[in-house]
Amino acid sequence: MEKKKLIIAIDGYSSCGKSTFAKAIAVRLGYLFIDSGAMYRAATLFFAREGLTVNGVADREKIVARLGEVNVGFRLNKESGHNDTYLDNENVEREIRESIVSGNVSAVSKIPEVREKMVSLQRTLSKAGGVVMDGRDIGTVVFPDADIKIFMTAQPEIRAKRRYLELVEKNMEADMEAVLKNITDRDTIDETRSVSPLRKAADAITLDNSFLTPEEQMTWFMKLYNEKLNES
Repeated sequence: MEKKKLIIAIDGYSSCGKSTFAKAIAVRLGYLFIDSGAMYRAATLFFAREGLTVNGVADREKIVARLGEVNVGFRLNKESGHNDTYLDNENVEREIRESIVSGNVSAVSKIPEVREKMVSLQRTLSKAGGVVMDGRDIGTVVFPDADIKIFMTAQPEIRAKRRYLELVEKNMEADMEAVLKNITDRDTIDETRSVSPLRKAADAITLDNSFLTPEEQMTWFMKLYNEKLNES
């Protein structure tokens, strides 16, 4: 009997390793990883090309009028084994990381109509199940009926250290105290924003990975996954 394909939602604080964990789960189960950040970046690329967002300022009225033209999806890259981001039939995995997108994505993604559009696309992608998605409002807003909801957290000092080491490895300037302040400030912003604030869904299971290795996290998840399958 074929295993039921589940919808797995992972929410939590910044620098907890949510995306890394979600991607690892998708690879382990052969599921689709829906990269919400990449979706917003692809939409931003579309609008930037049309001259509707420049230097961090977005023309909301014109963007809303053309939202229907935005079609974002994912396709498996057989060489890398990961899913690439597509804007219509164009692979934009590289383009969405460029400065024209990075400098404008915040202005585009905070437009409520854009968020509604992306959530609609995310739900369409998940209709057949077999998807993993991480973010800050996945279990509460995007997939409130997800089969498995995980809320990730870790001590602020540990998250800051992880982020600091990432920056050092990339040969980027980093200050531990500044990184920690950025982490705690981001927590406050995420928890108090008016649109889709960060909060744990009532039926989510907390994963504090402060002192867990990636292997230990996966072992924890597979136990949860198998328990859920046995309930079905």
